[in-house]
Amino acid sequence: MDEERALYIVRAGEAGAIERVLRDYSDKHRATFKFESTDEDKRKKLCEGIFKVLVKDIPTTCQVSCLEVLRILSRDKKVLVPVTTKENMQILLRLAKLNESDDSLEKVSEFPVIVESLKCLCNIVFNSQMAQQLSLELNLAAKLCNLLRKCKDRKFINDIKCFDLRLLFLLSLLHTDIRSQLRYELQGLPLLTQILESAFSIKWTDEYESAIDHNGPPLSPQETDCAIEALKALFNVTVDSWKVHKESDSHQFRVMAAVLRHCLLIVGPTEDKTEELHSNAVNLLSNVPVSCLDVLICPLTHEETAQEATTLDELPSDKTAEKETVLKNNTMVYNGMNMEAIHVLLNFMEKRIDKGSSYREGLTPVLSLLTECSRAHRNIRKFLKDQVLPPLRDVTNRPEVGSTVRNKLVRLMTHVDLGVKQIAAEFLFVLCKERVDSLLKYTGYGNAAGLLAARGLLAGGRGDNWYSEDEDTDTEEYKNAKPNINLITGHLEEPMPNPIDEMTEEQKEYEAMKLVNMLDKLSREELLKPMGLKPDGTITPLEEALNQYSVIEETSSDTD
Repeated sequence: MDEERALYIVRAGEAGAIERVLRDYSDKHRATFKFESTDEDKRKKLCEGIFKVLVKDIPTTCQVSCLEVLRILSRDKKVLVPVTTKENMQILLRLAKLNESDDSLEKVSEFPVIVESLKCLCNIVFNSQMAQQLSLELNLAAKLCNLLRKCKDRKFINDIKCFDLRLLFLLSLLHTDIRSQLRYELQGLPLLTQILESAFSIKWTDEYESAIDHNGPPLSPQETDCAIEALKALFNVTVDSWKVHKESDSHQFRVMAAVLRHCLLIVGPTEDKTEELHSNAVNLLSNVPVSCLDVLICPLTHEETAQEATTLDELPSDKTAEKETVLKNNTMVYNGMNMEAIHVLLNFMEKRIDKGSSYREGLTPVLSLLTECSRAHRNIRKFLKDQVLPPLRDVTNRPEVGSTVRNKLVRLMTHVDLGVKQIAAEFLFVLCKERVDSLLKYTGYGNAAGLLAARGLLAGGRGDNWYSEDEDTDTEEYKNAKPNINLITGHLEEPMPNPIDEMTEEQKEYEAMKLVNMLDKLSREELLKPMGLKPDGTITPLEEALNQYSVIEETSSDTD
């Protein structure tokens, strides 16, 4: 009934009546996302009628009402099939100021029309494959980049940038070819990085270092939404950027990483918005070549260095391990380097672990990022090792029991999701400089067995990557407890009485033969398969492992 009345007025009414009836329709259906199939034809005709009205010379307020209803109707994919034409797309492009090359967005009164047109285009492009093809034909990505360049810090301009960026994200998500066009032809990387700088109001103090006001106000909701859309668009543009081939690319990625460092150190209007902002920053940092991630940490200034030295002197002499990491004026300092951004990433990771769900989507990106940073940058690895795997003092509990970051990560090493447990184990392994003995000290053999088996390190040794030769220092408490630590569980156990001490020799022999017979039965029925270690540390059936060792002994024996 609503569609019939609106369609009648749209076809025969004047601008004022059209505006009123469409405003009523918009207010009534603002939250409608599912439509009755019985009124499908009426909605199609209403869309067609609205497009015919939009080509006329009507007031701005009437244009906004038309576009609001069109945005609501464009949520229905079936309605879009007949109305998604090149002519109708061009109408929306004209209203969104995407066709003009010289117009500098002078009329503030037109801004609501631009915003509503961009919203309609977002819905139509997302829901219509025909619209996606027409976007390529109309070179929509280039037009959106041109509009972004015309945007300046003025009233309503954040909304224009936000939906321009959202449409750019959708295009680059749905068409992989557009990513290459954005990256090279349209210079999307520096353009979108500048949009982020503008959203964060960054003031540079050095080439890759920005001023951080910890006591400043949080980002506004509009600035936060704009930044999130820019981060998502940048992710698509840089999704294949693992290697840097040119110096100019390296510089641009370092600038972007510096902007992302600033992003991690600021907060949004709410805790949820801050987490969403940081989550998108983490995803984008995963696309940055690892050699450029050194800008996440920076040396202290002379004043900060003097403050750090004073703080270190104030620490007790028996806290030598803690002297490397201090907190001064809300700044996490380690070895003369500002580690604020890495500390934020670590806290972000712990929050994602504490959520207890969606580990693959929410946790693995930040864990993977921290792993690569630790593998490539020594200071980051040493700082994370200090925070995640501090020197062991109390070993009475199992490594997976407790509320520390180490306990939480060790629990993930036996998670049911293979990808989650692999990346958690890999992170701890890298913090241990890929040394098996060091990893076992912090996790126990049982928790680490999966990683060691996959890497062929069950027999011990270390990984393929090279790390500095600085040695870990054990605490006196750990040294005293070490002889009694169970290597499988990784914790101190009280000595257990030996159950065979009170058995006679006949009883021992009986129990031994009983065990042999049980194992033989399981083996013959293929319920249990004896395995052994090959010389390279990988697992193989016991017969094959014994044969390989026999061959090695024969070839290495003295033949004289």
